[in-house]
Amino acid sequence: MPDSRHTIRAVTTNGRTEAASGFEAIVSHDTYTKGVPWDLFQRMREQRTPCWIEEEDGAGFWALTRHAHVFQASSTPRDFSCARGIRLEELDQDELEARRTMMEYDGAEHARLRRLVGAGFSRKSIATYEASVRELAAQVLDRALERGELDFVEEVSRELPIRMLCRILGVPEEDAGELVEWGDALISNADPEFSMAVIDREDTEAFRLLPFRSPAARSVFDYASRIRLERLRRPTDDIISGMLAEDPGGRPLTELEFQNFFLLLIVAGNETTRHTISHGLLALLEHPAACETLDAAPGDRGLFESATEEILRWTSVTMHFRRTLTRDLDLDGAAMRRGDKAVLWYIAANRDPEAFPEPERFDIRRSPNPHLAFGAGRHVCLGAWLARLEVRVTFEELFRRVRGVELTGPPDRLRSNFIHGVKHLPVRLVPR
Repeated sequence: MPDSRHTIRAVTTNGRTEAASGFEAIVSHDTYTKGVPWDLFQRMREQRTPCWIEEEDGAGFWALTRHAHVFQASSTPRDFSCARGIRLEELDQDELEARRTMMEYDGAEHARLRRLVGAGFSRKSIATYEASVRELAAQVLDRALERGELDFVEEVSRELPIRMLCRILGVPEEDAGELVEWGDALISNADPEFSMAVIDREDTEAFRLLPFRSPAARSVFDYASRIRLERLRRPTDDIISGMLAEDPGGRPLTELEFQNFFLLLIVAGNETTRHTISHGLLALLEHPAACETLDAAPGDRGLFESATEEILRWTSVTMHFRRTLTRDLDLDGAAMRRGDKAVLWYIAANRDPEAFPEPERFDIRRSPNPHLAFGAGRHVCLGAWLARLEVRVTFEELFRRVRGVELTGPPDRLRSNFIHGVKHLPVRLVPR
């Protein structure tokens, strides 16, 4: 049987069924192949109170879609905990322990694990990689320009983040192809183009102890174990060696902890940035005035930084994460109970008119821009500064090289209720 058959109906906090609400569509993987259901998210925000979404194979969850609610839940782990998992699925204790990363910890253990790699992903450390990112972006774009007509995802946005991540982690760049294929299979586990075991169409019970219930995790784990042994024998000055060092006052990572941590870095450090770049180009093509503004100011770093933040808000590639209530709590009329699931829909919060004037306007000069594309609080995305750097530099180098980009076919969207992704984006690049 399929492992994941979610929402049947939405109900208000007084228990009455919302007749024909359609809210169930927000958890259907098929919904997002046609685009984000912005109208549903708008209706949910307008209710003011978080909506309760029932599940056929689950306990149901509270859908948080307003910016204030998502920010509050992200910033108060004492009430909204990660310890029971961050995905919609409900895990048995053995599944949770087998898959646990720092993202499934609150408090001191989360801080300990984050500290192992935090310095390497700090704003100051990432700034030192700008020349390397620019060199890679130039290589990738120059090769793409030679082709002229191409799939932008395959030839550009899929290439840069994984190759840069290899350099930062200290793994061979020639392994980038395998790593990105495994990452696709993991995070795109609901899309038959990438997944060897589509989670809501096939029986994935045999993979229940693997991240994303994906057999591709075994390949990543084997690779991580080889890298781990190499670094334990011959430590180097890179992030992986730092991960394997004993934390002061703590302990070294176990092999399973390292495998899960490595897998997290590969998926989070590559896949989300790749989709942000793809969606960023699509957003610019759909808003010609923004393209013209960037084209007229190729050396304006401040403008490209601002444009990057708006691309992050607009695309919101990680659409949601789940939390679990640690106590009974009333949130604007929602009678939440200890143990309830709460799902934080960042993609909806980033279009909240109470946080963003004219949220449906793509404004590359938007300021302030308090988007939640990277989350908030202690669990704010570790790779946020790397993602910002890669997105900004990619578009700076693109606009230095082209005088036009034309869509030659419709974008092909990822089948996923978790990642707002573009699988293919056929374009023609017109060089200067």
